[in-house]
Amino acid sequence: MNVVIIDYGAGNIQSIRFALERLGATATLSHDAVEIKKATHVIFPGVGEASSAMEKLQATGLDTLIPTLTQPVLGICLGMQLMCNHSEEGNTKGLGVFNTDVVRFKTNLNVPHMGWNTVDGKEALFQGIPSNSHFYMVHSYYAKPNADVVGACTYAVPFAAALSKNNFYGTQFHPEKSGVVGATLLQNFLAL
Repeated sequence: MNVVIIDYGAGNIQSIRFALERLGATATLSHDAVEIKKATHVIFPGVGEASSAMEKLQATGLDTLIPTLTQPVLGICLGMQLMCNHSEEGNTKGLGVFNTDVVRFKTNLNVPHMGWNTVDGKEALFQGIPSNSHFYMVHSYYAKPNADVVGACTYAVPFAAALSKNNFYGTQFHPEKSGVVGATLLQNFLAL
């Protein structure tokens, strides 16, 4: 297995690496197109702001590479949001992998949505994970529900907690910070 974590200067890299190591997998951090294309599995992390993250992807050509990848790709948090069509955050054009838009929470509840929330998941990523398991989230923007939703959550409004389309997967939550269920989800991704 050859796991590559995309390095574009935005992400929670160390906690993802440690989570993978606990599963017996070693990951390489890279922004090199050749190395990323050779990977068996690609993780597209993200913590930060959408428009500046997209600028970093564009500066390295990763914005055109990522949508063409054919191996399993997992976008986490901002990584998932950047794979959508558009984000209100910084009026950012996304990579267009998932046919939905990312919008800001408009609610009297605390924003960012931070902490544990239940996710009703289905399909390959959630195999062996009970419905309505708790996952850890930190986000002010969310992907609108669409046909690619495989994990649903509600915080003031229903939103896409997990997306899946062909070889692309995304989680709004942080599996690397979500205990046993997060580890199971990562193991399921590595088994794809």
